[in-house]
Amino acid sequence: MENKYLNEAIIGNKKMLATYTAKGELQRMYFPSKDNRQYINYFHTGIKVNESDLIYLQDDINNVYKQYYDTDTNILNTEITNTYFNLKIVQTDYILIKENVLSKKYIFINEGTIDLNTEFYIHSELLSDSNNFVGCKIIDGGMIQYAHDFAVSTFAKGKSLIKHQINGSSDRIKRTEIYDKDYIGMSKDSSIAYDIGLLKPGDKKELQICIFVDDNRNVSDMEDEVERIKRIDFDKEYIKAKSYWRKYVKSHNGLKIKEPQNSYEERVYEIYKRSILLFPLLTNQETGAIIAAPEVDEYFSKCGRYAYCWPRDAVFITKAMDILKMHKETEKFYKVFCKKVQSKNGMFEQRFFTDGKLAPCWGYQIDETASVVYGVYEHYKYSKSEQFLKDNLQMCEKAIDFLKRYVKDIFEETNKYHVSYDLWEMCEGVHLYSFSSIYAAFDCILKIYDILQSNISEFENNRLKEEKISKSIKEIEKLQVDIKKYINKNMYDDDKKSYVRNSDDRKMDISILGSVTPFNVFKPKEKKIQNTVERINLSLRTYTGGYQRFENDNYMNCNPWPIANLWMTLYYLECGEKKKAKECFDFVVKTVGKHYFLSEQVSNETLKPNWVIGLGWSHAMFVIVLEKLYG
Repeated sequence: MENKYLNEAIIGNKKMLATYTAKGELQRMYFPSKDNRQYINYFHTGIKVNESDLIYLQDDINNVYKQYYDTDTNILNTEITNTYFNLKIVQTDYILIKENVLSKKYIFINEGTIDLNTEFYIHSELLSDSNNFVGCKIIDGGMIQYAHDFAVSTFAKGKSLIKHQINGSSDRIKRTEIYDKDYIGMSKDSSIAYDIGLLKPGDKKELQICIFVDDNRNVSDMEDEVERIKRIDFDKEYIKAKSYWRKYVKSHNGLKIKEPQNSYEERVYEIYKRSILLFPLLTNQETGAIIAAPEVDEYFSKCGRYAYCWPRDAVFITKAMDILKMHKETEKFYKVFCKKVQSKNGMFEQRFFTDGKLAPCWGYQIDETASVVYGVYEHYKYSKSEQFLKDNLQMCEKAIDFLKRYVKDIFEETNKYHVSYDLWEMCEGVHLYSFSSIYAAFDCILKIYDILQSNISEFENNRLKEEKISKSIKEIEKLQVDIKKYINKNMYDDDKKSYVRNSDDRKMDISILGSVTPFNVFKPKEKKIQNTVERINLSLRTYTGGYQRFENDNYMNCNPWPIANLWMTLYYLECGEKKKAKECFDFVVKTVGKHYFLSEQVSNETLKPNWVIGLGWSHAMFVIVLEKLYG
């Protein structure tokens, strides 16, 4: 597979997800979930004008690009103007709301002074291996590329093919000399072409391309499905999609942010709305699981991949979703996904596929388990549903029991449990952030017990249950005291006059702030915390105003992370220091991507996103900050 690291734009519906480059090239397409089944190695499109060779739409020296979404939608437009022929192509991509169909509409406009005889070409290669070998069958108006358990049909509405090539397309497509006598063959890449016709100066013509993803079924059934889709009124579907997403944004404006009054407010507002539009694209509608981001690196060449569900990331995203009144989606995450993936011993592993199956891992992070308990109570604060707490009590108790055993193992140095990674998954040891998350989980289960014992009849006349809870409460309260003592003894550096991230390397780390917000181990104005923040500013704040994660962070060139700035923003808001909060927040607003997607990192040199665009955690933190500002 080609390395395609930056997803500049994202579209989707409940079951499909697709990503694009800034030049409109389709990079990835997922179905029926957002994380596992990816089909495309590449999907190249181009035109032949008069006697030219193939002019690739997404790669030609004479092409000028402009890309934008329809306002408040997941409908993407890419304008491609070939300055040599003065031919403008408007490409509109969206996924139908209730069909597994990616619509690619092309409008060709002759803005020049000469006639342009135009043909349109598609060269598509699917991912193929010995266990999922891809072949191709030509059908009326297009082709079906298929393997044992899937089929991807690419075809035009109301257009016939003028030529095609199943085998050997790569050798001939650049010269547009594709030809094949066969209608079926064993090739993972194939090409098809359509006649757009003669475009006189000022003329405009349209081409409707559909990409339909389905299981590999009986041939006649697949062809019937293609014919059914050809009968769809795509003009109406476009209107439906636009209406759906605009209504979605309006109904999830949980903070009731008003129309902006200046360019700065407009930028904030656009990031806010893009967050609303992004979250459903990252979510598995069946389980409630949420991927960290659309995939960027299938071959693990630079990272461990991103299209998995980390419980920790998802807990922060579900908090943002609650703020945006996506309560049903949040509830499903806990009641379906979390229950499904919890280990027998009560812990939660590092990450999962969104259907609940265990994903590739390289260790565990204890804060994943603690975060789920914290998240359950956080959702209750928005929903006020005691039934939700009752439904998830057993899951939380199992997690708490595991956390109690883990903490005692640390205190007693019995080494029964494998050492935990930190939240950045790079450092093994005992970490301040991790211990703070456990402290918060303990605090949350105490609050859950208090609510349920007062209001749920389940505990009435159940002496054994009452006694067990009473004993657990006392044990948890003592462990909370011991955790704070442990942190102050082992994770406070007297020489630095500040807290450090763990008991070993003793580096400064933005996650130290987790002990203040969101986990409330310490108050924001405690002297030791204020000293720590001063040292964070000295060691992690870069010359651009962006904050790195930790000292000597060597992942992807030591760049600032929007998450780090948003964390600092939350801290300063907790302190009531609005000016400093705004400085941290402004860096995030200033460095957002062109479609208002927040990234994982920002280049200090260009102040542009340079890795993982559309990171769910970044958008979640942004919404959480906005709640503090506007809530």
